[in-house]
Amino acid sequence: MKYPDFLAQMLPVGTRSLVDHVPPAPAGTLFVLAQEGGYAVPPTNHPLLFGRERDEVHVAVGTDDPYVSRKQGVFTWVGREWWLCNTGVRPIELSGSMLLTGHEQRMEPGFTSLVIRSSERRCHLLEVRVAGGGPDAACCTNAPTERPEDVYELDLQQRMVLTALAQRYLIQDAYPQPLAWKQVAESLNCAPKNSKVWTSRMVEAKVVEMRRFLSQEKGVSGLTREEVGEPVGNMLNHNLILELLRTATLMSQDLSLLGLGEKS
Repeated sequence: MKYPDFLAQMLPVGTRSLVDHVPPAPAGTLFVLAQEGGYAVPPTNHPLLFGRERDEVHVAVGTDDPYVSRKQGVFTWVGREWWLCNTGVRPIELSGSMLLTGHEQRMEPGFTSLVIRSSERRCHLLEVRVAGGGPDAACCTNAPTERPEDVYELDLQQRMVLTALAQRYLIQDAYPQPLAWKQVAESLNCAPKNSKVWTSRMVEAKVVEMRRFLSQEKGVSGLTREEVGEPVGNMLNHNLILELLRTATLMSQDLSLLGLGEKS
């Protein structure tokens, strides 16, 4: 079936879920739906933007939430595929993974849900459905430098230690794990901006101090042995890193403190 007249178009408020239904459209058409409506774009070079600023994007999301970026993300058709790039500050959660600022991900054909969390009690959902795709790739460069107001304040040493601990998450390894204390110390001692000699015990003390602060002062869960239970393994540090990423306290740009670049 051909759809010669299918053009980019708005999906009105009240459009039902994209989980099991979309209007008739050619393969490769992208549908994006939020609480206030949505948009459909055929497979062309027409990008689709979403974010808080209703007048600057195609799909408005979190319009009353100042922690959602004005332009939180953009979908771009390259070759025969749609790619999503996070152009906002908050991470975007999808398919069990977390897309950080400036990073991109290919959108698989079919249905995908995106979640933008601004706090433990607020999250914003986008439904995405792609009617087709292909093997090509894309790149994205728009990465803002601002940080939301509820990030945790870190001094330089704390930021360097936590960035070293979380570097596999920040470069978006497929199955990231926190680095071991010795690996963190070695990474810090090789960093161009480092001004001291780090040991495993010094690294551990800094991380434990941060976990204790977030648990006792900020009420963050999953950072104590009592909450996680035995065997603990890497779970405490894993939960710490997820909290720092969720709040955009750590961002990919922090890798520059260690003399590292983002994963290409």
